[in-house]
Order: sequence, then structure tokens, then C-alpha cells
Amino acid sequence: MTPKLEGKVALITGSGRGIGRAIALKLASEGARIVVNDLDAAPAEETVQAIRAAGGRAVACVGSVSAPDFAERFVGTAVNEFKGLDIIVNNAGYTWDSVVQKMTDEQWYAMIDVHLTAPFRILRAAQPVIRALAKTEGEAGRRVVRKVVNISSVAGLFGNAGQANYSTAKAGIVGMTQTLAKEWGRMNVTVNCVAFGFIQTRLTASTAEATTANIEGREIKVGVNPGLLAMMEQSIPLGRGGTPEEAAGAVYLLCAPESDYVSGQTLMCTGGLTGI
Repeated sequence: MTPKLEGKVALITGSGRGIGRAIALKLASEGARIVVNDLDAAPAEETVQAIRAAGGRAVACVGSVSAPDFAERFVGTAVNEFKGLDIIVNNAGYTWDSVVQKMTDEQWYAMIDVHLTAPFRILRAAQPVIRALAKTEGEAGRRVVRKVVNISSVAGLFGNAGQANYSTAKAGIVGMTQTLAKEWGRMNVTVNCVAFGFIQTRLTASTAEATTANIEGREIKVGVNPGLLAMMEQSIPLGRGGTPEEAAGAVYLLCAPESDYVSGQTLMCTGGLTGI
């Protein structure tokens, strides 16, 4: 049986680790050629090598998605290396929490930049490429459906205390998704969103001690207190957090050909949680 994404070219931000890596491996397993991205070269290259070891094709485009020149470089990598562009997954991101009265402008703009401005720039850079491909295909009597999957969060749908910056950015990506679904439908592009609940990654791991990760030169607190983690899991109908592979499965649903007539939608991947 031919893999469902055979011949497709997929760009996935933040795919060196965690959910993004799982998405990259899943799409590659279905035949897609992958442009991997991470802030750091080592995890990006590890994902590339994992895909190649399994018989797939992948290249890395290392760097911050927030950099002004990143979008053109990212899209250019797909076109130059694989001569195409079929799937875009805007996944990169992190949290930098604080209650609103203590939140700095730096914290606010860091979240807007990575979760909202970066996807905007990537989609803006991709539009001329997709338009040209769709025009050529249309003139040849062919219809090729392309996919955009933006990553949101239950925090963007329902709000979450201490995350005014993150929640605002993740709410914004839902609006962008619905708008682009209307703008890009004529090019046979579906644009959808996946809103994650609690997914188990290095950023949400259980830890009783203060732990940080260096993200773009900033030491950002990561991890969840074990007591809080237990309370969170008790509120989830399935009784546990999701795995990166389960999160990737939700994204794959919106990349597969079976979802070719689904657009402008937000799929909640939350283990049954319908509010926070």
C-alpha cells in the first residue's frame, strides 16, 4: 500500500524535540519528505538522522522562528531541497508565565512573536510558492490539496491564569486559521488548527525542583510541580496527559487525504477535557 503522504513535502517548526519531533516522524513514516526545524542544531540533526535511518528523507533548517529572515529561509529550504511545498505545521513555541501585573513587555512580545508572528511570516512567505504551484496544476487539469496545521492550546480557547501572553497568542492563531481557510481555499489549501491540552514533554515534565531551559538566551522555567500535575491529570476524563505521539496523531488527521474537505476547524486534543 502506498503511504498516504508519499511525495509530499512537509515543513514543521520546532521539530527537533517533543511534539514537533513526533509530528516529523509520523509524517515521514507516511512518506512525506520533511524540513526539520529547531533552535539548536543538535536536536534538529537527531530528528533528521532518525527519519533517514527509517528510510525517509529530511533536511534541517536551524534557527529561531522569530528571526525576521527565518520564514523565507524555511520555505526556501523546502523549495531548493525538495522542489515542493505541501504541508506546513506551525508547532514551535514555549511558555513564559506570569500574572498580568508582573508580566514584562519582553514576556508579552516573546509569546506573540513565537506563537503568532512567526506563523504569519511563514504563511506569508509560502503563499507565492503555493499560488504558483496551484496555478500550474490547475492549467494541467490537476487538483492537489495542500495542508496547513497551526498549533493552538486549550489556553487559547478558554484562557489560563498566569498565561495572558500565551493564551492571547494561541487565541490569535485560531483567528488566523479561520481567515487563511477563507483566503486559501481557492488554491486548494485546507487550513486547520489543533488545540492541545496537557501533553507530556520536557516542558511539562513532573519536577519538584525549579528547572529551567535556555531558550534564545533566556532561562525559562519549565516543568510542573508533582502535586499540580496530579490535580491536572485528575481533571482530564482519560485520567492522564497525552503523549507526543498521540499529539502527532491529531495533527496527522488534518494532513491525511481523508481530511481534504475539512478546513477552518480547531480540533481539541485534550483527552476529553472541554474547558480549564
